[in-house]
Parts: sequence; structure tokens; C-alpha cells
Amino acid sequence: MLMRPGALAPSVNGSDYARYVTIDPIDLFDLMNRRALLTVRKIGARIAALVGIGLCIGAAPAIRIETLSARPDMVSGGDVLVRVTGAGAGLKLSVNGRDVSAALGADGSGLVTGLAPGANRLTAASGGAQAELEVTNWPTEGPIFSGPRQAPFVCQTEDFKLPGGMTLGPSQAPGCWAPTRVQWLYKPRGSDRLVPFAELSTAAPDIDETVTVDGVRAAFIVRLETGVIDRAIYQYAVLDDGRRQVSADPLAPPKGWNRRLIALHGSGCTGGWYVQGAAMGAEVLDVARLGEGYALFASTLNHPSNSCNAVLAAETTMMVKERVIEALGPPLYTLSMGSSGGAYTSLQIADAYPGLIDGVLIGSVFPDALSIALTGLDAHLLTHYFAETAPGRFSGAQQQAVGGFGAPAGLLAHANQAGRADPVPARKDVAGYLSGRFNPAVPQAARYDPQANPKGARPTVFDAAVDIYGRDPDTGFARRPFDNVGVQYGLAALNAGVIDKAQFLALNQAIGGYDADANYVAARSRGDPDAIAAAYRSGLLLSGAGGLSSIPILDFGGLYTDLDPAGEYHARHYHFAARARVAGWRGDESPNYVMWGGGYGLAMALGRPVADPADAALVRAQTTESFRRMQTWLTAIARDPAPASAAKAARLRPGGLTDGCWTKAAQPMFIAERQVYPDKGRCGALYPAHGFPRLVAGGPLAGDVLKCALKPLDRRDYRVTFTKVEWAQLRATFPGGVCNWRKPAIGRAPVSSWRSYGPSPKAG
Repeated sequence: MLMRPGALAPSVNGSDYARYVTIDPIDLFDLMNRRALLTVRKIGARIAALVGIGLCIGAAPAIRIETLSARPDMVSGGDVLVRVTGAGAGLKLSVNGRDVSAALGADGSGLVTGLAPGANRLTAASGGAQAELEVTNWPTEGPIFSGPRQAPFVCQTEDFKLPGGMTLGPSQAPGCWAPTRVQWLYKPRGSDRLVPFAELSTAAPDIDETVTVDGVRAAFIVRLETGVIDRAIYQYAVLDDGRRQVSADPLAPPKGWNRRLIALHGSGCTGGWYVQGAAMGAEVLDVARLGEGYALFASTLNHPSNSCNAVLAAETTMMVKERVIEALGPPLYTLSMGSSGGAYTSLQIADAYPGLIDGVLIGSVFPDALSIALTGLDAHLLTHYFAETAPGRFSGAQQQAVGGFGAPAGLLAHANQAGRADPVPARKDVAGYLSGRFNPAVPQAARYDPQANPKGARPTVFDAAVDIYGRDPDTGFARRPFDNVGVQYGLAALNAGVIDKAQFLALNQAIGGYDADANYVAARSRGDPDAIAAAYRSGLLLSGAGGLSSIPILDFGGLYTDLDPAGEYHARHYHFAARARVAGWRGDESPNYVMWGGGYGLAMALGRPVADPADAALVRAQTTESFRRMQTWLTAIARDPAPASAAKAARLRPGGLTDGCWTKAAQPMFIAERQVYPDKGRCGALYPAHGFPRLVAGGPLAGDVLKCALKPLDRRDYRVTFTKVEWAQLRATFPGGVCNWRKPAIGRAPVSSWRSYGPSPKAG
């Protein structure tokens, strides 16, 4: 019988693991994912190794081996930080028979180096007792679980700028590798920026001091490490007076580090394929956070504008975090932060790979990149119909009602996001539509063209994750999950009397779908069943049923563009969709998910000059206060021994941290008010949320139905009376029936945590 998590000690690298309670021997995979500390009764050490701990076999467990920097089956780079507990005097630790006892400190922790490729056996022995743990060592260049390497792939270390103006330098095969560089920077007194030391051994006369959140006074000197892991350029930064200790040591972390990690993610998506990336999209040299003692890390493949693949982003996060822990030691917690693309990257990693992230602080929220593309594909069908198939038949107000978006230009803005699913270069379409988009670094000769280069790399959100979706055997392209069979576009607009029966019938008869190249076709699109299943189980369509179900999430608002007259796609309904997905699997109100309304304009987000200083004030209020509240929340959770859960997160939520919204003013005020859809109260009046085509068609706010179950036509669904001829026309349009949104979506399933897409663990 196995022992299931109950309530014991928190893990040293930030996630709550468990006490032992007796359960039936089920769900071993879940136990693996949580790396629970298992007591073993009449089972071999092999099972214990799978969950990240080696145990003494006998009447009572005595010695235990834990991996602290990574899961034991996903160690990389030839080293791993371990801890041996329960041992007495004379502790011996060996790896594959080689004595490495000297690596251990007084508390039994130490960095074990020299691991062989593939499987390695750690053995701890003391006083006649012995424990074993198998660890699997993977190459630094990966992959581990993200699947075969994307090709082509452009290395960009020579373009990546370091402080002081130099670059990381030329790269080497096979993993875009370049030598790791360590730099020291300092904050001069009276300045708000960091400058590099000319010489580390030379004491700058104007080094400022700082006091961390734990009250530690330290010289404001920062260690910045830049290197290549998992084919990504990574950086981490931390307060570290390198004048006294040049090399990083996890057993002697810098005194200025507050033992908290921040994982940063960039933004964007379009063009995020086939490149290593020459920029992070997020700044690890954040003077405010570094001055408070936080260590920050990021990588180019955690910037969706370089790589729009959340599974790869999770792998890179895991491997870079491992490197940081092996340099600094185990953290109290790891907070993931980002806005827009960084928001969905944070959500998806935390959900599909629980244990990597202990809390999520996000703004300008989307659930995932796939939801943007799918909404764009729906909206693009509508704009094509309105502009080409039936020009002049729908007024602007009617088009807006069918699309559901807040501003008249919102439909076009969302429709143009379909370009990230369109591989055909330079397609002529509605205003602002851009297809076949690549990063300029990708050579023209490598790019897909249906006539000139049909075997080229395809620039779509689907093909960027082809290892997850799989390949269509007929085309060789990535399978696609987009499906609009049975969708009654404009249903709510019909029932509200905004469009008439003839418009509704004609629209749904002629709306059509797409082929594999995103060309318009007369038939509705049928999503590939394998792609639909893959989207759910991988978390490429955010589930909310995984790690997000038990960790704190704070959506601080960010961009509000629903009513932007120029049209923009950072819509507020996406915030509600993300929370609905987290709540949906539990059927509750997600007490671990706090949502703030309010927002600033796109110009402010892009760093452009703004006429209204209230934008800047609102940004400061949202970002400063949300970070302060989140660090208080996470610290309380990390120091509480109970296992991670939504109830625990709710219990330890700081007083006064509630739903609400911020006013847009020179001195923004917070309005405490539950955020609900449809909007109510003062927040709803200030920042109303709107809809999207599938919501108008009767679908759920969560937007997580890839393929709907069908039902026969029912006259009771319509507030109009169809004639016999019209009803026959409707039946001909939907011969298999229409969406039954009350039934579960076809293929919908919770995320499959820690899923691997190959290769299988093996040497090398």
C-alpha cells in the first residue's frame, strides 16, 4: 500500500509536499508529479526513486535522499543538488560507486557533479542503513520532455546584447551553445540604474546600499549570469558582493538573496518560431526587485515572440531554475510573472507542470495562445463573410453584435489574430491582416510557400508545437484543432432582434471554414480529433485542473482595450475565461484566484508617450500593490506545513486582498468588489467586459470547447418563428445538428501533468 500526500513539511524548493496518510495503491503518476515524500511498505526502492526520494528499505525508514534542484528523472547538465536526511555519523554518499561524500555540507545537502549521461545510482549509507535513488541525467542542450527539436532553428548568441555593449558571442552546435558569462553590476548612489564594474577587484567609490525585504543590509552589487540551456539564452541576477566570492555556491548563498525566485516571461506570439531569440522580452535587471533581495531568471524561449510553445517554455523554465538552484540553493518559493504572452505562459507552465511554480502574478491576461488564434479564426470567417461574401448586408452595429466585441473595430482586431494560424505568405485579405509571419532572422529559403517551397517551415501556432499536436498523415503539416461544425454564428444577435432571420440563415449557410493552409473553403472546419485531445491533455488549451488548482493566482488587470476605438484584442473576457477554467473542474469560485479590474491604454504598455498621466499612476498602483500582496501571500504559504490546496491558499490570503478594480486617476483608488461576468457594480461600469463569436453562438465564457456535442434543432432555442421553408433551410445548413453547449465538449479532459513528448529517458 502506498502513502498518499497528507500534511508534512514543505519542500525546500518551494512547493508544499506532504505528510503520509494511508490510501489505496492508486494514482502513482500523480504522486510522481508532486514529488511527494513516500514511506515505502513492501515496495522496492525503484518506486521511491520515481517520486524523487531514495529510502532506506527495512522495518522503519532511516535515510532518505532527495533531489532539490530538479526531479530525479529530469536532471540536466551532469550535476544535481541533493539532500540526505536521517543519517547518523559516518555518512557516505556515492554516485555509481564513486564516493562524493565531500560534496555534502553539515546539513546533508550538496551539489553532486560528474553524473554520467542517462541513469545514475546515488547511494547513501550510514550506520548499517542504506538508501538508493536513481537519477536520470540529460544533456544541457535538451530536450527532456518537449519532443524532437524544432528545425530549422536559428542561433542568435552573436546578436544577444549584454550590459556594456558586448554580445554573448558565436555559438556552437548542437545546442546553440556559447560560453557562460558572469558580470557584476552595481547601483551608484542617487541613480536608479545598474552599471557594470570596470574591474570587479576595483572598489567603486559610489556603491549604494540596499535593505532587503528580510531586513538584510547589503551592498547593491548584482551578479548577472548569461549562458545557454535547452538551446535558450538564459540569465539570472541576484544581489551578490562578488568582491568576496566570485564563484556561486549553493551551500553559501549570497547574504543579500532573500531566498525567493521570480521567473519572468516575455510577450507576443506571432513570429515565435524557429529562432533562439536575441532578446528576453523581460528584464532580469529589475532594480526594485533586486534591491529587495529577489533572484530573477528568464530565457529567450520563455519569450513567446521567440517561441510560442508553452511545453517548451515549461521545459526551459525547469532547466534554468535547476541551474539557479544549483548556484544559489533551494528557494522558499518561485513566483512566475508576466503580462499578455507572459501571462498565459505563466498560467500554462504552472498548470501542466505542477511544482515548478508556486504562485502566478499576471496582467493583460489570456488563458493561452491557442484561444487567441481560435477566436481569431472565428472572427476572420466573419470579416471575410461581411466584406467578401455578403458585402453591405450587415450594418456595422450588426457585425459588432455577431462578433460580440466591445468596440466596432474590435471584430477586425480579433480577426487579424488569425494570421498566427495562416502559413501562406502575403495573403491579401481585410485591412491589417498579416499572414505567414516570421522572425526576420529566419532565412527566406527556409520559409514555407505553397507553390515555391511546400516543404518549408510553416509559421503557425500549430506547426510551432507539431510535436504536441502531431502530423496529419495526408499533408505532413501539424494537425489542427479548429472546429466550427454546429456553431450557430450570431444566435444571440438573432434572439435579441439585432439581425433578422434571413441574415442569420444566410450567414450560417455561407460562413464556411478553412483548409490546412487557412484558405477559405465552403465546408465547415472539422477539428482533428488527435489535435483536440492533444490540446486538452498538454495544456496548450489551458485546463486549470492541474497545478493552478492549488496555488495563488493574482490577475492584477493591465490593459483594458474593449472600448478602444482603434480596435485591439486584449479583451477583458479573456480574464474571466482564465478564472472560469480554474474554477470549472472544481465547480467552485476558485478561492485561490484573485482578479482585479482596471487598465491602462496600449500606448502605455508599449512605452509610448501618453497624454494622460493617470495611465502611469494606474500602472504604478496595479503593479506595486499586486507584487507586495503576492509576496506576502506566498511567504505565508511557504511557511505553512499544510499541503498545497485552494483552501490553503484562501486561508492564507492576506487580509484585504480581495477582488476589485482600480480607478483611473492621478491617485488611483481601489474598489473592493467581486469581479463577475456579466459585469455588475462600479467595476463593471468602469471596465465593462464584452463577448466573442462563440459566446454569441451560445458557448461558454471559459471558451474551452474545441468541438461541441451536437443536438437536433429545437424551435425553443429561438425567439423568432421560422417558416417551414426557413426551418428546412436551417436543417440543411446543420444536417448533423447544432451545438449542445450543455453537454461536455467532445474530447475535453483535464490536463495530463508532466506529460512528455519524447525522447524516452536514455543515455545521452
